Amino acid sequence: MGILDMFKKSERDIAKEEIVEIPWHMLSKMEQLDEIVEESKKQAVAIFKHSTRCGISRMVLKQFEKEYDLNENQLKLYFLDLLQNRDISTEIANRFKVHHESPQLIVLKGGKVVYHDSHQGIDANHLKTLVS
Repeated sequence: MGILDMFKKSERDIAKEEIVEIPWHMLSKMEQLDEIVEESKKQAVAIFKHSTRCGISRMVLKQFEKEYDLNENQLKLYFLDLLQNRDISTEIANRFKVHHESPQLIVLKGGKVVYHDSHQGIDANHLKTLVS
């Protein structure tokens, strides 16, 4: 992009060009949990639990998306909308023995939880150490 092109584009257009799409997979069915466990035996899998009504959750999600720079071959990302799927969140807590939090990031490898954190402890950059 040349210097003159900047004058033709709005700040919003320029910002859109800088946004990197996160390869989210929606977690919305209980059966997907079995699939996620099996997938984690081949590659790392993460579940991001998000409350769409919570400002802190929204802030953490935006920061996570801003920092995230892995590709889908390194880590498969699942997104769980807690308000729509509270039953799945409860099953995650029971199945993986991880106390429910929101927002929360849970990483599975080999069918087991290898990392979990919540709120401001969620750090996309930390994921690089888990998938290498």
